[in-house]
Amino acid sequence: MHVLVTGASGFIGQELALALVSTPSITHLTLTDVVRPSNPSPAKDHHVQISCVQADLTSRGACVELFTANLDVLFLLHGIMSGAAEADLELGLRVNFDSTRQILDVVRKVKPGVKVVYPSSLAVYGPLEPGRYVNEQTAPLPGSSYGAQKLMCETLLQDYTRRGLIDALILRLPTVVVRPGRPSGAASSFASGIIREPLKGERSVLPVSRELKMWICSPRTVVKNMILAIDIPTETFENLSRAVNLPGITVSVADLLEALRVVGGEEKLRLVEEKLDPDIDNIVANWPACFSTRWAKALGFVDDGTLVETVKTYVDDFGSKAN
Repeated sequence: MHVLVTGASGFIGQELALALVSTPSITHLTLTDVVRPSNPSPAKDHHVQISCVQADLTSRGACVELFTANLDVLFLLHGIMSGAAEADLELGLRVNFDSTRQILDVVRKVKPGVKVVYPSSLAVYGPLEPGRYVNEQTAPLPGSSYGAQKLMCETLLQDYTRRGLIDALILRLPTVVVRPGRPSGAASSFASGIIREPLKGERSVLPVSRELKMWICSPRTVVKNMILAIDIPTETFENLSRAVNLPGITVSVADLLEALRVVGGEEKLRLVEEKLDPDIDNIVANWPACFSTRWAKALGFVDDGTLVETVKTYVDDFGSKAN
C-alpha cells in the first residue's frame, strides 16, 4: 500500500508518519510539505520505502507531479491554522481550500476511488446552548474563516465521494493537547502552551477565561484513530455522511491548569499569566465542547485517556527534548 501525507512537517504529520512506518500493510510512504519533511525512520530498520518531498500544493504543476496513479491512501493534513486563517482570509482560502480542491481534481482523474482521509475540525460547528451535545447530525455553523474553509472542503469531499470519484473519510478532530514545539497559528495554541512552556520553566500567557470549556484529545490517540481510518470499509457508510466526530474529552481551562499543577507542581503553575485576548477568546468560545461519539466508537475509533495521563505522556515523550 502506498500512502501519501501532506503537511508532513507539522507535528501531527510527523507523528502520523512515524506510526505509518510501523503499519505492516504499508510498503511505500510519501511525505510532503512546503518544507521538506524529515525521514521518520532514517535507520531503515523497517519494510517501508520512504520519499520526502518539498512541494507547494498551491501549484498545479506540483500536484500533477506528486499525485499519481500508484497512490492508495491520501492523508490531507496541510493547512493554515485557525488564528492565521482568520488574520489572512486570502491565504487561508488559497492553502486550506484552493489547494485541497486542486489535489482532489488531480487525483480523481489519475486514481478514481482513491481513499482520502481528511482531518477536519470541531471548528465547523458554531456555539450551542450549554450542555447540548454535538453529533454528526448537528448542523455546522462555522464561527471563523478556518471553520468555513474546513466545511467547504468537507462538502467537496462528500460530493466527490457521492459521485464515486474518491472514497473520503472526514475526521472532525478535537483540539490536540499537548503539542510539543513552538506556539502555532491556531487560536487554540494556548491550550498546549499553558502546559508546555511552564514545564520547560518558561512563562506562558492564558488569553481566555479559566471557565472556558474545550473538546480535546491527546496527540497519541488522534494519530491512532487516523491509522484506524485506513481500514474502515466503504460499505460501512452506505448513503450516510462521511464525516465523523472523533473521540475526545470535555475539559475546562481550569482543568488544564490543574493537570499542570498535578504533574509540574505549584512552581510551574505560577508561570502562567492570565491576560485576556478578545480575538482568541471569541474564536475558541464559538467551538462546542460536548460531543456524542457513539458513531465513532461504532466504527472502531478509540477513546482518549485522562487529562493528567495526557500531560504525563507528554513529559515522557517530549520532556527531555523540550528542556
